[in-house]
Amino acid sequence: MGRSGPQISAKRQLWDCVTLTMVVLSLLFRSAHCQQCRIQRCNAEYVAFTSPSSGLQEDVALDVDYCIALRAYALCTRRQARSCRGDLVYHSAVFRIKELFSQHNCSSDGPTSSAKVPSTSRPAMSELCDYENRVLVSGSAGQQKKYAHCGLFGDPHLRTFRDEFQTCKVEGAWPLIDNRFLSVQVTNVPVVLGSSATATSKITVIFKSYHGCTDQKVYQATTEDLPLAFQDGTRSGGESGSLTIVERGGSGVGRQVKIQARYIGTSIIVRRVGSYLTFAIRMPEDTLDFSEDNGGLQLCLHGCPRNELIKEHTLGRQQPRLPGAGQGTNTELGPLRPPHQVYTVERATAKCRETLQVEDVYFQSCVFDLLTTGDPEFSMAAYSALEDLKALPPSKLKQNPPRTPPPHNRGMSHTSAAVNSGSLLALLLLILLLL
Repeated sequence: MGRSGPQISAKRQLWDCVTLTMVVLSLLFRSAHCQQCRIQRCNAEYVAFTSPSSGLQEDVALDVDYCIALRAYALCTRRQARSCRGDLVYHSAVFRIKELFSQHNCSSDGPTSSAKVPSTSRPAMSELCDYENRVLVSGSAGQQKKYAHCGLFGDPHLRTFRDEFQTCKVEGAWPLIDNRFLSVQVTNVPVVLGSSATATSKITVIFKSYHGCTDQKVYQATTEDLPLAFQDGTRSGGESGSLTIVERGGSGVGRQVKIQARYIGTSIIVRRVGSYLTFAIRMPEDTLDFSEDNGGLQLCLHGCPRNELIKEHTLGRQQPRLPGAGQGTNTELGPLRPPHQVYTVERATAKCRETLQVEDVYFQSCVFDLLTTGDPEFSMAAYSALEDLKALPPSKLKQNPPRTPPPHNRGMSHTSAAVNSGSLLALLLLILLLL
């Protein structure tokens, strides 16, 4: 009887200790929950604030209203500074906000209330006409948006947006791309007598009018002329350099022209290699329609028709010549020439190995072209196409956050694990006491 009092007192003290521990742990849980980074909410509020409710009003100047929206965006990010210290999207937003303040001459002091901004407010033109910035501001970079690549070169060989590799005949004019943003058409002509080989002699690119960013622009290259301007003589279109042409240097072969369409996130490289042209393009996948019934033939999207495919690179054999090919003349290039020289498989392989060290599909295309045409210039076409693939690779947009959690999230995960372990220990102690 005398021991029951001290035992009850000890149990009460232990119970009080366990209760206090559980209260502390619950507070830790709540603190960890409250420290989540909410930068995506700031991005969404800014996009909603600057997006037009019903079309763009180009005749309305809303610089003052835009500065109000920008200050509100900056205020929201400052409030998230502590919880977003290790978040890459947060730091990208902070950096971009500083740039926008400078570009639009906005003061950091002033009203931030959205009530003072009319519903017709619109984003700045530099935002609207830059695809990657639109993705960043909208917070959709985390949706794994990607670029797709298409290239045409040599005899000709086609790499589609689906990363399928084909060798085709396709003599004459053929559409590579035709969507709501741009159209690309190529003309392929026979190369040598007695061969099915064709090569690209003309490339026409039509950039369709994009409201607020650019009017329609046409670029055309031929075997005789690789211009550094659109057909109207200009080298840019729209506002803030949303569409530009530059002469590109680098380790490639021959003259190169690069067209940058920032408003649709698209880059194009056109080269003259020897007597013919090569083409490469990179576009965001969400600007393409991969459905089979999207209207019209597009080689970059769906590949070549079956009856135009050369199914295998049959080394050492001449391919059957096209109907009408080898009749002695070519309206684009004049009289057709006989093969420059006869290549054996060994000679063709050695020649291609001089420029292409890895024996991949580009290497195989080089060998195939030399055997088919006997033209050593074709070995450089495959090399150029590979260089363009490296310059315009199919990949994720650069603003994508990493798949692994940022450092501060990993720390929170470790903290949560420790908290969970402590809670489990407290629960076990409580069960032992009640037994």
